[in-house]
Formats: sequence, C-alpha cells, structure tokens
Amino acid sequence: MKICIIGGGGLVGQKLATALAKRGTLKSQSIDTLVLADVVNPAPIDAPFAVERVTCDITDTASVATVIDADTDVIYLLAAIVSGQAEEEFDLGYSINMFGTMNVLERVRSLGTKATVVFTSSIAVFGGDVSDPITDNSFLNPQTSYGAQKAAGELMINDYSRKGFVDGRAFRLPTITVRPGKPNRAASGFMSSIFREPLQGQEAVCPVSRDFPHYYLSPRKCIENLIKGAEIPAENLGQNRAMTMPGRTWTIGQMIDAMTAVTGPEAETRIKFEEQPEVWEIVKGWRFDIHADKALSLGLEADESFEDNIRYFIEDDKAAS
Repeated sequence: MKICIIGGGGLVGQKLATALAKRGTLKSQSIDTLVLADVVNPAPIDAPFAVERVTCDITDTASVATVIDADTDVIYLLAAIVSGQAEEEFDLGYSINMFGTMNVLERVRSLGTKATVVFTSSIAVFGGDVSDPITDNSFLNPQTSYGAQKAAGELMINDYSRKGFVDGRAFRLPTITVRPGKPNRAASGFMSSIFREPLQGQEAVCPVSRDFPHYYLSPRKCIENLIKGAEIPAENLGQNRAMTMPGRTWTIGQMIDAMTAVTGPEAETRIKFEEQPEVWEIVKGWRFDIHADKALSLGLEADESFEDNIRYFIEDDKAAS
C-alpha cells in the first residue's frame, strides 16, 4: 500500500499522516510507503514504514507526475487555496483549486491504475436560493470563488469515477475547529482563533455576532472520517461520489458557553466582537442547516458536542500552538 498526501505539510495532512503511521494499515493492507507532498517540504513524521517528503506544485503537470506513480494506491488531495485568499486572488484560486485538481486526476488517468482519490471539498459549494435544509440532494449553488472551484472538483471526481479512470470520493468539510497554529487566510479562520488564542491567554477578535450559526467538526474527527472515507467500498458510494462530512451546528454564543463549561469563564473575557465587512461579505452566503445523512449511513461521524472540540484541542494541540 502506497499513499500520497498532496497537501501533506498542512494541518490536516500532518495529522492524517500521523494517524496513518500509528495505524499502519489502510483498506486492510499494510502501508509500505507514505509520500507527503506540498509546495514547501513537509515536516517529518515518525512511522514504521518509508516516508518520503517532497515538494509539489499541483498547477504543474510535470511536478504532479513526480509524486504520483504506478505504485500509488491512494491519493489524498488536500491541497487548496483557502476561501479568503481564493476570493482575493481569483486566478490563483482557479489555478490551484480547479486546474490543480484536474492535473491530479489526469495523472491517475494516464497511468491507468484507477487509484483511489480522496478529495476534500467544502460546504461552501452550497448557498444562495436553495431551500433549507441542505441535504445530499441539494443542488450546488456556491456564492464564492472558492465554493465554485470546489464544486467543479466534485463534478470532476464524479465524472472521472464514472468513466473508470479513478475510484474517487469527495467529502465536503465543515469548518475544522479548533485548529492549532497560526491563523490562515480562510474566512472561517476566526472559528479557531476565538478559542485557540483565549485558551492560551491571548486576545482574539470575533468578526460576527454571538447569534451567528456555524457548522463545524474537530480535527480529530475529520482525520477519522478521512481514513474511513478511503475505505468505503466503491459500490456503496452510488452515482454521486460527493457527500457532506458530518458536523454539528451551534451559534458562536453556544460555542463560547461550551468553552466556558470546560475551562471556566476567564477565556471568554479575551474575546472582542468587532464586525469585519470583508469577512461578513463571504460568510453571509454560507448555509448551516446541513444534513449529512449519506456520510452518517456510511459510518462517518460528527463530534458529540463542542465541549468535546475544546477538550480535543487541549489534549492534542494546545501545547504545540
């Protein structure tokens, strides 16, 4: 079993690599080689098998060819320009998020191996005048460039799978929180910073009100679901290979109350509410009444509560942030 994680230097890629190293198997096969590929050389991980760390530019077909070969069984396609940056840098967003995805799929097609491709999409594919609740049968109606690019990726995953070129599956990620490390340029980045920084004695700004709802999932559950997602038999996926990963929806106020329930009232005093029009312009089009019935039926899971998300951050990531 040879696995390639494109985006292997990012938070999800590193956590996924660490989980696979601990697990040692995927699809009931022993992992022999794990390739971590990113635009910068990924950090090393300890594993009982070979780990290759390489740079890869998915906008360059020759670069993609260096990290995916005929022995590659599973590809996790995590690399992306995030929402805020994709909105600001239109050409770069399409180059990486759409054409980069196509380059990976075309590489597998050219090899004829029908490798499993696990593509991380986003709930940003939904929006606009689509009736609530959002289900697996709701039509894609993104209201941002990032959402449009991810929707295009889903359609390609479906078509390349239908043609037998790849064994694809696409999972629309909720906002992954609480994320460790430094803020990125995602419009949803505040969903981590308003918890991460206060829990470490620092101030944070929340650009939306306490009654703003959000659909979220912890990093720990996201990784578990990505591993389960690769192992779902192709015949169980049906004609649509894309689905929403299970999450839960609470308001910002309810999430802050959950943090207080776990850690006490002090952290909340470090949160300042300051409206940011550039963030609001993006997030106002997001939808949050989301039902992930297909993924749940296939064994993927949401967190039990936001209290759990806070506990997971403290257990897994607080010391490293």
